[in-house]
Amino acid sequence: MMRRRSDRGAGAAAPVAAMLGLAAAAAGQSPTPPAPPQSAPILIHGATIHTASADASVPPRIDDGWLLVRDGRIEAIGAAADRPETDPSWEMVDATGMHVCPGFHAMDTQLGLVETMAVRATDDRRETGDVTPEIVPAVAINPDSDLIPVARSGGILLASVVPTGGLVPGWCSTVRLDGWTPEDLAIEQRSGLVVNWPMMTPVRASWMRRSEREQQERLERRLETLEDLFESAAVWRDLGEDRPADRRREEVARTLDGTRPLLVSCGSAAQIEAAIAFAARHGVKIAIVGGPGALECADLLAERGVPVVVDGVHRLPRRRHDRPGEPFELAGRLHAAGIPVAIAAMEEPAHERNLPHHAAAAAAHGLPPDAALAAVTRVPAEIVGIADRYGSLQPGRSATLLVLDGPPLEVATTPTAAFIDGRRIDLSNRHTRQRDKYLEKYRRLGLVEE
Repeated sequence: MMRRRSDRGAGAAAPVAAMLGLAAAAAGQSPTPPAPPQSAPILIHGATIHTASADASVPPRIDDGWLLVRDGRIEAIGAAADRPETDPSWEMVDATGMHVCPGFHAMDTQLGLVETMAVRATDDRRETGDVTPEIVPAVAINPDSDLIPVARSGGILLASVVPTGGLVPGWCSTVRLDGWTPEDLAIEQRSGLVVNWPMMTPVRASWMRRSEREQQERLERRLETLEDLFESAAVWRDLGEDRPADRRREEVARTLDGTRPLLVSCGSAAQIEAAIAFAARHGVKIAIVGGPGALECADLLAERGVPVVVDGVHRLPRRRHDRPGEPFELAGRLHAAGIPVAIAAMEEPAHERNLPHHAAAAAAHGLPPDAALAAVTRVPAEIVGIADRYGSLQPGRSATLLVLDGPPLEVATTPTAAFIDGRRIDLSNRHTRQRDKYLEKYRRLGLVEE
């Protein structure tokens, strides 16, 4: 189970935390050490730079461009004509013929919370209970997970990790995928409160064991629970200094100032409309996660400026009468309607590396290429409130970026170098080690050229 923070005092909590930390480390051990701090300015030059910037003063693409990184941040960026004079102490990265873009950002993922799906001891994705807003995944993420280097090798450098199960399972934590401890990984421990919106209409299917009446009664109870939770949190907040300690209401109250969004998992248009109305009543920001029914209420989403995280492009149609291409076209059609779109892989953490392939499929079915890149870089950062630091390449932003051997969203493209906050990341993983092992076998047999 996901670890809860305890109010019983450090003396009682420390031994438990230590045991849980050892258990997390044992669950999956990557031998790759975290990257050392940036020791000198880095000049990446000769590349085609894809900035993914929403700033009109920064072009979306710079051919034969350069990028200067100092102290973990982008100091300057430009084309070859205005390249600065170099210093012998600088690290030079010749990226001629290559492409540079922001690191990909995995949304709606459990990366770091589960190692082996079939082994319960390595699965920390959910907590007991239906309403647990006090849960913060950042404290339970395993920084030694063997799946993190695999994701990095696919260009995933940031992740917004969410718990699963229940009506309000807890917070989304946004992390960088490199560090010694969970604290090293964390960018924002609380970047959005996760809500799994209940089904708004009864399900009529052979697998459903509840009657329509039972389903309706359950829906009403769950909606009432949500209303009571947010109303009581507002009352608790307004009590000021005299309010009693209440961890659950305190966590919900963090969303009421409009700075942290609700990340609401919705499928149907009815769910989306109900969730938007709920957010308006309580004065909170909202982002829709999933959203196969988003096109049916596109006007409402565009009018309210509500972003949608499309949960997986490589999936089957939602309904039997939907066209086979509908999942591939959804992101492009939402973008055309003026809705901010992010894309999530919605795969097991072991396959999170496929995220750019989902964006590539959306780009092949109507989503403009620049918007497809933004859907896995800038827009996720905007949704979770870190776009002033991450998600685009422009002066002042974190140097969290990729050097690729081809255009960012080509399926055959591979990262050749990666940087997180200016630190060069080792892109080796268990897959590359196995490859190298058997290449060595065939070298010894004289079947592979040196």
